[in-house]
Amino acid sequence: MALMTMVQALNRALDEEMAKDPRVVVLGEDVGKRGGVFLVTEGLLQKYGPDRVLDTPLSEAAIVGAALGMAVHGLRPVAEIQFADYIFPGFDQLVSQVAKLRYRSGGQFTAPLVVRMPSGGGVRGGHHHSQSPEAHFVHTAGLKVVAVSTPYDAKGLLKAAIRDEDPVVFLEPKRLYRSVKEEVPEEDYTLPIGKAALRREGKDLSLIAYGAVMPEVLQAAEELARAGISAEVLDLRSLMPWDYEAVMTSVAKTGRAVLVADAPRHASFISEVAATIAEDLLDMLLAPPIRVTGFDTPYPYAQDKLYMPTVTRILNAAKRALDY
Repeated sequence: MALMTMVQALNRALDEEMAKDPRVVVLGEDVGKRGGVFLVTEGLLQKYGPDRVLDTPLSEAAIVGAALGMAVHGLRPVAEIQFADYIFPGFDQLVSQVAKLRYRSGGQFTAPLVVRMPSGGGVRGGHHHSQSPEAHFVHTAGLKVVAVSTPYDAKGLLKAAIRDEDPVVFLEPKRLYRSVKEEVPEEDYTLPIGKAALRREGKDLSLIAYGAVMPEVLQAAEELARAGISAEVLDLRSLMPWDYEAVMTSVAKTGRAVLVADAPRHASFISEVAATIAEDLLDMLLAPPIRVTGFDTPYPYAQDKLYMPTVTRILNAAKRALDY
């Protein structure tokens, strides 16, 4: 086991998969000599050469389109979008072509590719470098969507995504890139896409979240414990498919659900989870599901820490659920 940041775990996953499978290639803006803006691909160009680590033009449409062509012709491309906010020029390629290839070809072709993108705020990037666009991808049939929160998960899920036969949008919370460290196995392992992780067991309410907000959620659970309240913490990890059984089991046990995400509230992915809980567990709920999210505004340059769910906001939501 080695102590790693998320950046190091992602780099290790790419390195191992490239060494294992010559079909794996990396492409994106500045992923080669620079090693990516966050240095996730650092050292790969020197090790695998310019035929497998490609610096692309500043064109997300070209990056996603080229990745699709590579995948159709037998490669396993991992495309980096420098910030999740930049995916929109390549959005048509992703949702109109990549996502639909298996279906429109009647299964004759698949698109085994990964689109990695740093998402979310907390780095004072303003409205062009801080968005959480996961709802767009979850809404698009044919895409799998992963949102990691720990170095261990980052390595295991990225390796699983690269080996998957379907396209995977891989969301990496940039504010956790170097702020979280944990022991990560140096040997090969994968984690199943579509399975949540139970971070903490509890009986009084369920805190359900994913991605960048997990440190705040776990801190809120600690503070609730000091007040004698037992909170269960469920990290979804995968948004499409998401772990229906794990969510239903947790909320059926506690009777209360507080759902937390960075993304804006309206039509958010976490709203889908809340609606499913209300629809399928109504008779077992002791309080309505409560969402703690970002706001329905452009992401601000100033006060970005207040845009994201804070421990205080999570605790206030928990109090509403407990007092209902």
